[in-house]
Formats: sequence, C-alpha cells, structure tokens
Amino acid sequence: MIPAAPRRELLHATAVAHAGRAVLILGPSGAGKSSLAIRMLALGAHLVSDDLTEVEAGAEGLIACCPRPDLRGVIESRGIGLLRVPYSDRVPVALAVDLAQEETARLPPLRSITLLGMPVPLVLRPQNDHLSESILLILAGGRHDGGGCDRAGNGPVAGT
Repeated sequence: MIPAAPRRELLHATAVAHAGRAVLILGPSGAGKSSLAIRMLALGAHLVSDDLTEVEAGAEGLIACCPRPDLRGVIESRGIGLLRVPYSDRVPVALAVDLAQEETARLPPLRSITLLGMPVPLVLRPQNDHLSESILLILAGGRHDGGGCDRAGNGPVAGT
C-alpha cells in the first residue's frame, strides 16, 4: 500500500523555533509578526520563515518550514531592510499566536485552532509587553493549566 501524501498549506504567518519546537505567529499585514519574531530571535530563537510559512500534516504531526529556499534565514525589519538570521527548517509546530485577537483574561483558558485537521494550542495577543519571552518559555517548558500539563500545554500530567 502506498502511504498517503502529506497534506500541505501555505499560511500568512511567521514561524520561529526554540527548543526544537515552532510557534506560528498569525495576523494581518502590519500586526507585528516580524517584530515579535525579531524580539524572539534576539533572545536566541531561530527563524523558520517570515510572513509566509508552509505547514505539513503527517504522521509526525504538524511541521513548519520555509516555502522558498532562497528566503531561509531572511527576515524583514521595517525601516531597516532584510536581515540574515539563524534559521531552522522542518520544525514541529507546538503553538500558534494570533496577533489579530486581543486577550482580555488575566489567566485565559486553554485555546486551540485546527490546521490541516490537527489541533494546535493558541495564545491571543496579551495586553502586556512580555509576549516574546512567554512564547519562548511555552516552547521550552509548556503551559501550566492549574492541573499540570505537558510541554505542549496538554494536561493533566501524573505527579503534578
């Protein structure tokens, strides 16, 4: 039997990798996708793709990659130009951030979106300035939901 071809989709999103996992930064043009990514890159993360990200659903989960090899490791900094930055390719997606929606809850519920039939934890744009640092912490360690959670923000986990 021939295995099914992976499902793919191009998203208007920037993707950043840290600790072997990627975040998809979603939002309309001018929402701050590249600006948020640049802050994360300055803290040691790697770029997967800027502004256009290919996602692929397969047996290993949802994978983010740069759709154009000539743009790997290139990010736009408005008013500065195109910057060369450290990059990673084909990184499992662990989180999505929607900059078009504002978070109003101090301790928001766990949310998710579905991409290519797969659920992805979702964070909305908070009303504070520590989003880049919080995303890196989520990618490295997960999100605590009060009952214990794993690295992907899923819970509960035994022993917590």
